[in-house]
Amino acid sequence: MSTVTTPTSPTFEIHLSDTPASTAEREAALAAPRFGVAFTDHMARISWTQDAGWTHRRVEKYGPLQLDPATAVLHYGQEVFEGLKAYRYPDGTVWSFRPEANAARFARSAYRLALPELPEADFLGAIKALVEVDRAWIPPGDETSLYLRPFMYASEPFLGVRPSLEAEFLVIASPVGPYFAGGVTPVSIWVSREYARAGSGGTGAAKCGGNYAASLLPQQQAHAKGFDQVCFLDARTGTQLEELGGMNIVVVRADGSVVTPPLSGTILEGVTRASILTLLAEAGHEVAERPLLLEELRAGLADGSVTEVFACGTAAVMTPIGRLASDDFDLVVGDGTAGPVTTRIRAQLTDIQYGRASDSHGWMHRLV
Repeated sequence: MSTVTTPTSPTFEIHLSDTPASTAEREAALAAPRFGVAFTDHMARISWTQDAGWTHRRVEKYGPLQLDPATAVLHYGQEVFEGLKAYRYPDGTVWSFRPEANAARFARSAYRLALPELPEADFLGAIKALVEVDRAWIPPGDETSLYLRPFMYASEPFLGVRPSLEAEFLVIASPVGPYFAGGVTPVSIWVSREYARAGSGGTGAAKCGGNYAASLLPQQQAHAKGFDQVCFLDARTGTQLEELGGMNIVVVRADGSVVTPPLSGTILEGVTRASILTLLAEAGHEVAERPLLLEELRAGLADGSVTEVFACGTAAVMTPIGRLASDDFDLVVGDGTAGPVTTRIRAQLTDIQYGRASDSHGWMHRLV
């Protein structure tokens, strides 16, 4: 056993796996990384109880979790998660993009789900300790990275509707390439009129599994119709665009102005979204966070006043939307290809993330 610590993070005990992947197995996984399919040899972990607080910080062998059939998360869905990436730079150092923002959102999500709020130092310490141990799993090259999945679940075995008195926090990691199989190419979006993702006062702003579970049936229906993703409208009026199943949505108008739905408590406060809006504003675009009516978007696509639409999130970064449809309309966005604003801002953001451009905002955080 060894330990990993820094002046700003807690100490993590290191228990190395006795069955790590062979060099050949790891190289095969890195040669053509698929999103969330292969996982590294280890996982970071911290335990929590109401009496003792956060304890037993360690990195241990990646493997199955042993859960009592009465474990609270299995019955009441009390869990939250995050998603961020580690990037290998040409000099061998490893960096992450705005992990402090992920730590803050993770704490907000935990609070909304009545889970203990993990300190930022523990969040950052866990991803740093895991990346140090499994850094050989970080794929080199453009559009590849090590995807990090921190998550927390209610681990107390009991049946009763109350917050759990025990919780487990873990971080697992997966070498990944582009989120969509086709890479950075326009996707088609089906607008759901039957289902809503979240309602006012609910958990829409929290990154919890229930929100994503609610999106799976409409996502399945969209796929059956030949579409890549589904977009949800607001639950109250069914007239305003909110977000995709796992990404925020942004509209670019012909005059260069940009519109995106506001953070009203029903959509996720995306770290990538916030960063893109900053870059757009700095580039001279007028950025408006306001309700975006579906009819406004339809009219803009029909008369050409809307020239680009894109989705954004950690996994895919920025994805151009080439087609938008529902039961009563089917419209092409622009000429159906990635527009110049989407292409330029995506390149600017990924250049920062991969260390190809200067980081004037201090967004990058060195892990190793």
